Amino acid sequence: MSRGRGLRFSWKREDGEEMAAFGRKAVRGHRAAGAELTAARRSLPLLASALLLTALVSGCSGGDTADPDSTPSAAKGDAAAADASGGAAKDPASGSGTAKDAASQAGDATANPQAADEQAAAAADQPDEQPGTVYYEVFVRSFYDSNGDGIGDLKGLTKKLDYLNDGDPSTTDDLGVGGIWLMPILESPSYHGYDVTDYDRVNPDYGTEEDLRQLIEEAHKRGIKVIMDLVVNHTGKDHPWFKDSASGKEAKHRDWYVWAEDQGKQPVGQSAAGSGNPWHPAGASHYMGTFWDGMPDLNFDNPDVRKEMIRVGQHWLDLGLDGYRLDAAKHIYEDSTSDRSPATTEKNVAWWQEFRQAMQEKNPNVYLVGEIWENSPAAVAPYLNKAFDSGFDFGLAEGLVGAVKSGRAGSAISRLPDYYRLFSEASGGRFVDATFLTNHDQDRIMTQLGGDAEKMKVAAAVLLTLPGNPFIYYGEEIGMLGAKPDEQIREPMLWAASGKDKGQTSWEPLVANAPGASKAPAAANVAAQTGEADSLLSRYRTLIRWREELPALRDGAIESYDPGDDRAVAFVREASGQRLLVLHNLSGEALELDLQASGASAAPEFSRIMHSTDPAASLDGAGGKLKLPPHASAVLGP
Repeated sequence: MSRGRGLRFSWKREDGEEMAAFGRKAVRGHRAAGAELTAARRSLPLLASALLLTALVSGCSGGDTADPDSTPSAAKGDAAAADASGGAAKDPASGSGTAKDAASQAGDATANPQAADEQAAAAADQPDEQPGTVYYEVFVRSFYDSNGDGIGDLKGLTKKLDYLNDGDPSTTDDLGVGGIWLMPILESPSYHGYDVTDYDRVNPDYGTEEDLRQLIEEAHKRGIKVIMDLVVNHTGKDHPWFKDSASGKEAKHRDWYVWAEDQGKQPVGQSAAGSGNPWHPAGASHYMGTFWDGMPDLNFDNPDVRKEMIRVGQHWLDLGLDGYRLDAAKHIYEDSTSDRSPATTEKNVAWWQEFRQAMQEKNPNVYLVGEIWENSPAAVAPYLNKAFDSGFDFGLAEGLVGAVKSGRAGSAISRLPDYYRLFSEASGGRFVDATFLTNHDQDRIMTQLGGDAEKMKVAAAVLLTLPGNPFIYYGEEIGMLGAKPDEQIREPMLWAASGKDKGQTSWEPLVANAPGASKAPAAANVAAQTGEADSLLSRYRTLIRWREELPALRDGAIESYDPGDDRAVAFVREASGQRLLVLHNLSGEALELDLQASGASAAPEFSRIMHSTDPAASLDGAGGKLKLPPHASAVLGP
């Protein structure tokens, strides 16, 4: 729905029991003691964090970025901000005592400047690990059709789980993801599903509740977590609650929605989501609909609304879901631009804290990732305080895509360690970043890169070597194209050449990815790229295997590293005693990077190439010179 910036989170699991239950490369069990140690390490002194926050606020771009494209689709009544994003999970209950102790010590330290300085230095020396896994965003309608009606469904997705992760770490013909995020699957009259009309029923287009249960069970057998888009900020206009609410001031559900006249407000203003006036007429009254008149906002000042949304969340957790991607998270109370304030943020956070506590009663390890479309870390940080585990890092995504397009690194990645220290303090050491390139609300990354497969490969490599839980938007791994309107960035998944796979969905005709379309590569399908060593799909599979093989890539902290050439991105990853230097050539030219000049003791510490995407990459260990071919990536170790 809205556009939101990122939060963090990761899954926490017990030793043998968890690995036995989810036994696959994608599931990363956090040891309880390790999680507590990490939480303690991450907790910056409060004084130091306050200073860091001040610096970040003054230096960050973007603060309140509403989606510029959040206008309804005239053709299909598509709510133009209809999206959010999802992630992976760390046990939110783990390490709480350690984090609390660390916070207490930090508070004591503020009264002792010398102690505060010592604690700050000690914290800065500790790696800020982020145990994570790779997630895959699925638009079920477009993914795979099991019954020939042209619409993707839950049974179809279940049939294709082995493509995502077959549960066997020794195979190389699956992606190896550890989680999937289902875009809305509850009953709705629209193709996108963000205007829910029944929170207790699976959309009949997609199947039944039993089909969802089966999908979850089969996913878990393969080590795949399943999270679902949950849209609670608003309902659809056809929801029985809203129909009753609109019937008159005496209606049972009247106060379940926000009516201007009932609250003594003038129905004027600008939507905080960038969709014009958020007030829409109904009879003699006006109701709040931040995104679109087809999506009336619920009134979360009403305790019955909050109670009902908690019941809904617990219901689907009972079915076996592992968590939720929570749509339009900052718009619970931020409806118009005039609502933007610390007080509004505090009300938003309080609701999500209440929701989280209730979800943990059903599943202590529940993963909650909120859509908060903000580029400013200072705007996101409050939501990490016992509310969300993770969120999509919109600022990082924008910077990463821009760097690959321009061939110049910029500062998006070099500033991550500072941002992560802020988020660590806000979350008590529990956040894990949710990174991505693009999602279902944005022009596809391959289109943004002009169809350049080599740039696409290096974009994937940067994403999949950064900390946290990287999210892959379905079809991204085969180079699917797409630009607004929304239908064309959510086109059917391409399993084979046109007409060659009976499971290919047809609910929407191919436009961006149609055979012969401008820049549409003929081989942008799974069948054509499977078995081709240099294909984009093979590159994704390889990069995810790197993450599984190397703990520092999968779970590690990040340190800034200057490669001495702005055409290259470089950073250090560290976890479990392993330190790696990661380098990416963003340019179309071969680079020779002097590691001894770029970083202190770099050459002795990182003396061999452990992995590279191009066999022509070479390292002169004695001289500290790395030769990196165009758009190539390398991981160096001791």
